[in-house]
Formats: sequence, structure tokens, C-alpha cells
Amino acid sequence: MARTHRPMVDPTPAHILRVSARAHCLYTEAEVEAALDRLAQEITAKLAESNPLLLCVMTGAVVVTGKLATRLAFPLQIDYLHATRYRAATSGGELVWERHPAASLAGRTVLIIDDILDEGITLARIVEYCREQGCKRVLVAVLVNKIHDRKAPIEADFVGLDTEDYYLYGYGMDYKGYLRNAPGIYAVAPEDI
Repeated sequence: MARTHRPMVDPTPAHILRVSARAHCLYTEAEVEAALDRLAQEITAKLAESNPLLLCVMTGAVVVTGKLATRLAFPLQIDYLHATRYRAATSGGELVWERHPAASLAGRTVLIIDDILDEGITLARIVEYCREQGCKRVLVAVLVNKIHDRKAPIEADFVGLDTEDYYLYGYGMDYKGYLRNAPGIYAVAPEDI
């Protein structure tokens, strides 16, 4: 059954503070930074000689892309795209393309960077789009891979951390458009979802 996008009521700062106070820290800032160090090593080993184009999936991957890019000491280019099913809601709807990459993807090795691989619907469509544009190779890096029983249509080539099936925020992941800047990865309390 397809989910429909429901309009979101803007939360108040007081509500966001309550959500944050009730959340459970799954990974500390130090643990996330260590995962980013490991991801950078793995990406460097595989892509250092390929002159890759990094594609940041906005808005969630902005933090991850910025922190990861500074750890990649080889020639690369960075662009972004914005394709979303959430639009600051807590459940996904129809995929909406806000912006396609400006750079040509033809003949390039492309590394798509996203904050999380959950159901994989958005990432699968982005990979398909990149292939349609004539990429030589398309790889996916995610900070978080969610472990659950739902069958995702895609797997990431590079994964920073695995989590159970919680609603998460921090390091780019949001709760109703907020908390992307949290220094760690947090599970939202069930009563706040």
C-alpha cells in the first residue's frame, strides 16, 4: 500500500527540546567520527585512482558529505542532488525531484552519499537516474544502514554504521526538519514518532 504525504505541523522549539530529551543515543560523536574515518579509508582504497564525482543527496547527507570529503585526499569533484520522499515528514511518500546534478555524469565514476539506507526506494531511483545519464560506475555510501525485515531494492557499497529499526536523527538525519546538527545518532522515543 502506497503511503501518502501528509502535511506536517511545524513543531515548536519546546517540542524539539522534549523530543531530544527523550531520545536514546545509539552512537556518540566519537563513534560516528571513527566510522567516518573507516569509511574514508575504504572509499580511498576503492576510488582514489578514478577521479570520482561525489553526489550529496540533500538535505540529509550534507553533514556526512562535508565530513567525509575532508578525509578523502585524492582528486574528486562534488555536486548534489535533491530527491526526497519525506519533505520533513516522519513517513515517506511519492518521490519528488527538487534538483538534478549540474555536473555531467556521462562516463564518470559516481559515489552517491546519503545519510541513511532504510527502505532504499529513494536511493534505488537515484542510482537508476545516474545509470540513465551514462555513468561508468555508480557506488553508494551511507552513514547508517538500518537493519529490518523490509526488502530494500538496493545495498550500499560503503556503510558506516548499522542500527536497528528506529526513527533516527543526528549527523544529517532529521526529526521533522530539526536535529540534523545533533552530535551523535539518536533513536526517537516511540511516543514522539
